[in-house]
Amino acid sequence: MKSFQEVFEKIKGGEVKRIAVAAAADRPVLEAVKAAIDSGLAEADLVGDEAGIREIAAKIGLNLELVRVIHQPDPRAAALEAVRLVHNKEAQAVMKGLVGSADFLRAVLNKECGLRTGKTLSSVAVVKTESIDRFLLITDGGMVMYPTLEEKVHLLENTVPVCRALEIENPKAAAVCAVEVVNPDMQATLDAAALTQMSRRGQIKGIAVEGPLALDNALNPEAAAHKKITGEVAGKADVLLMPDIEAGNIMYKSLVYGAKAQTCALIMGAAAPIIMTSRADSPETKLNSIAVALLTEVK
Repeated sequence: MKSFQEVFEKIKGGEVKRIAVAAAADRPVLEAVKAAIDSGLAEADLVGDEAGIREIAAKIGLNLELVRVIHQPDPRAAALEAVRLVHNKEAQAVMKGLVGSADFLRAVLNKECGLRTGKTLSSVAVVKTESIDRFLLITDGGMVMYPTLEEKVHLLENTVPVCRALEIENPKAAAVCAVEVVNPDMQATLDAAALTQMSRRGQIKGIAVEGPLALDNALNPEAAAHKKITGEVAGKADVLLMPDIEAGNIMYKSLVYGAKAQTCALIMGAAAPIIMTSRADSPETKLNSIAVALLTEVK
């Protein structure tokens, strides 16, 4: 796929799936839900304070006859109920509303009715810019602060279901660093070299990994050729594994605010996709996130 419009069209051609929204009395979230319903992309269960949901729905023109409203005024309990719906296969993805991130993730990791898998939860951003002819996936700019080598393996593997949903065949990941050579004083380059070797030996499933690669020679074939960097990934990366949360966060926001990129943001590593966008994210990003989440199947 080359655009979010293609994602929308693929969803419309299949079975309509459901999202469960935790603490749904949140206008930006309900605006995204309304757009998804109006576009035929999704059905929804809205868990939260019913009076608040109805008040917002009236203001934005959301027809509540098209959704199921489950009254639960306590945000923590609403988060747990929304997660339980996904746990019980009544919905296919869970979306964060007006509830704290810690409380929301605590519900996701609930031992009895949560979505824990034992994997590291990580942020996966999907980005489309005019200057690059493919989707880029960026991890991790929102969850894991300073990932260990083992966590980086999980971060990479968490991108695979999203790559599959976007029909990216044989996905290629670049372990991005400031330089493209191994420097014993730069831990990220040592991790990148280890990940490359692990990938070649089949220790990382579903994705080819190479590094260290600087950003230019990860994305641009001419830059890679100029520096005489060869390999399966050089200049053709689909996934950018950033060295830490700071680099990932800056990279993502630079593309959003500097390049006007179209984006989507998910949390992966659970038994189902998690839609946990920032309050500063645009309605378009929230809608894109709903669409990609519903297209993504976790195996």
